[in-house]
Amino acid sequence: MKLKQWFKMAGLLLVTLLFSIVLTACGSATRGGVFAENTLQKGDLIGISMPTKADQRWNMDGGNLVKALEAQGFKTKLAYANNSPSQQSTDINNLVAAGAKAIVVASVDGTAVGPAVKQASDNGAIVIAYDRLIMNTEAVDYYVTFDLERTGILEAQTIINRLGLENGGGKETPYNIALFAGSDDDNNAPYFFKGAWDLLQPYFESGQLVDPSGIVTKDFTVEDWKKISVHAWDQSQAQKQMDAFMVKLGNQPLAAVLSPYDAISLGAMKSIKNARPDMSPNNPFDASNPSNKSAWPIITGQDGMDIAITNIYYGAQEQTVFKNIALLSEQTTALIVDIADGKTPQSEETPMNNGKKDVPTWLMPSDELVKNPTGEQKDLYYVVETGFISEEQYQKNIKAPIID
Repeated sequence: MKLKQWFKMAGLLLVTLLFSIVLTACGSATRGGVFAENTLQKGDLIGISMPTKADQRWNMDGGNLVKALEAQGFKTKLAYANNSPSQQSTDINNLVAAGAKAIVVASVDGTAVGPAVKQASDNGAIVIAYDRLIMNTEAVDYYVTFDLERTGILEAQTIINRLGLENGGGKETPYNIALFAGSDDDNNAPYFFKGAWDLLQPYFESGQLVDPSGIVTKDFTVEDWKKISVHAWDQSQAQKQMDAFMVKLGNQPLAAVLSPYDAISLGAMKSIKNARPDMSPNNPFDASNPSNKSAWPIITGQDGMDIAITNIYYGAQEQTVFKNIALLSEQTTALIVDIADGKTPQSEETPMNNGKKDVPTWLMPSDELVKNPTGEQKDLYYVVETGFISEEQYQKNIKAPIID
């Protein structure tokens, strides 16, 4: 072969090689600078890892995902971790071993699950963080959740409005308030608290709000949130923490309880009922008469649980921030369908950083449910309209005993 022909042949081979590399890169997902072939397609198995069956909403989430994904032609396998980080890691490993090409994870502990999702990613699975961000790992591809700070904003604004704080309520006689944050192992919890604390802190600064326990002061920061967290969002733990608060409160009036979750709200209510039987939901706190020691406090919540519907209907709880979780399953399914169709999902939201990377994020809207809605609030019956519960269950809820 002549030298000129040899160079021509070598050039053709080089161009072919480069073109092959470009095609491979375009048809692959990039993770940590390494190309991993994306083989997800319709008909593949999608693994779903939920934290627990003990909470109403996670049963709904799991069922919604299965229904939506199977309607799009995917197979599904659903596992519940019984609120155990180690069990969830085992579940994820088992889902990958079963052939799952994508894993949807609502983490029990956003950090502890990191090694398991890394192993899933290393095996070629797409990893989608569902509702709760998976922390400190590059092995998470997408994040679908609600507008987290909005939850705290809605809860805090309810307290501000009911107490007339913007109009000087509490300036003459400060209002006593108990504050709770979510679980110390849930990455969503500080966002919920931040939304609330950004609004409430100025009223601690002005002296209009006071925490009799002494834990929360005007110098409290969002970074201090774990001091008032309730591990595992547990109702019994919330009740114990409220018991300690009630000792400090003594026979003083209690204006409000900032609770980020309906089960925590219920724990606080049971504590109040035990410590101060003189307090009754039939005697709601009235900002025009703040010295009424027997008045029932304004209590917030989140998730639209059955017990919250009952307690709001009868005045024991003021509101609940309801998240139409069907939106989460719809968005998650849309991402998976796009990936299977060879598309790269794009979000208009700001990515959320998990400590290792900026994760593409989709934020769903939430709503505030009350008994008598005004403005943008929604009536309790919205839980039926969105399919969260049945008409039959709703009727049971509004006929059930309160604080049960």
